[in-house]
Amino acid sequence: MSVFATRFDLAVVGAGIVGLATALAGARRGLRAIVIDRDARAHGASVRNFGFVTVSGQERYAMWPRARRSRQVWQEVAEAAGIPIVHTGVWLTARLPESVALLEAFMASDMAEGCRMLSPVEARRRCPQLAAPALLAVLESTTELRVEPREAIPRLADWLARVHGVTFLRNTAVQGIKAPQLRTSRGTVQAQCVVVCPGDDFIALYPDRLQGYALTRCKLQMLRLADPGFRIPATLMSDLGLVRYHGFSELAAAAPLKTRLAQERPEHLSHGVHLIVVQSADGSLIVGDSHDYAESPDPFSHQQVDTLILDEFRMALGIDPPPTIERWIGTYASSPDRPLLIDAPEAAVRIAIVTSGAGASTGFAIGEELIESLFGKREVA
Repeated sequence: MSVFATRFDLAVVGAGIVGLATALAGARRGLRAIVIDRDARAHGASVRNFGFVTVSGQERYAMWPRARRSRQVWQEVAEAAGIPIVHTGVWLTARLPESVALLEAFMASDMAEGCRMLSPVEARRRCPQLAAPALLAVLESTTELRVEPREAIPRLADWLARVHGVTFLRNTAVQGIKAPQLRTSRGTVQAQCVVVCPGDDFIALYPDRLQGYALTRCKLQMLRLADPGFRIPATLMSDLGLVRYHGFSELAAAAPLKTRLAQERPEHLSHGVHLIVVQSADGSLIVGDSHDYAESPDPFSHQQVDTLILDEFRMALGIDPPPTIERWIGTYASSPDRPLLIDAPEAAVRIAIVTSGAGASTGFAIGEELIESLFGKREVA
């Protein structure tokens, strides 16, 4: 039967991670779901990131609980859909005494579940290549996991279609919604409820509604470096990450670190540079990133920003970066006052936009919440 002759329970607009997560939550409720996307395959923020499912350091109230739930679903989905978990955990390296004090304050909070502090001696025993002479401590978290996003998102979509019966309508633009009808570039789709996951497209659907949220875009730069010849023990981060991740930066103990970094690393902070290093199965390292905010950021990589990222790599790891073999940019939605936007323009419609770059880390929990808000809480036998 044609998709245009079918009455769906749920239509999801957008096949990024939040859209796919919502389709999964609907399918698990037994809903007949369709995902509509204007592109033939994912090529936006969901595949241009680290694939790093971050829990430790997420904002305490809105994002940390969602990240914990999403990590659990990622583990379930990865096994079922044949998505390799490339590695687990994170090492946050501290070179400044103010960073150590902040990490100690974090360890005293309830958000430190699955974390412990490593001394430089213990860290180097486990990873001798971690040669930064100024290393003072490492926060080790065991809760994170990483997938390869360029592989994981297509496999997740394929699994949803094969196993859960989710219908995909690609190369199709949704031009207007008045539930239960979605007017598309290929015909009208019927669905009881609709979830719009537009990423950083604030114009195509409900532009007047979204205008009230002062949304903008964040551009980031990322690099792939050649295999360094050794395996890193986990995702690596550094002091700069402590002032970007709200679970750390909103602690009172962060104030001295913010002051020192503003004095010593002003250029890094002005470009939103902090360090994340993850390793792919082939040994190559994905390194980033930066943050540039504008309504329409320019589409170009800037050598100055790459130099700042690699400078932080050199300082944090104590080694020269391997050769750069690939560069790219990404963009995602950003908001000055919220990490997540959920709006209800109609009773049967929800808009969901992650405005903090944490879609991979929180999307599965968000999808479950969206389905619950539209279809009610799931009855427990």
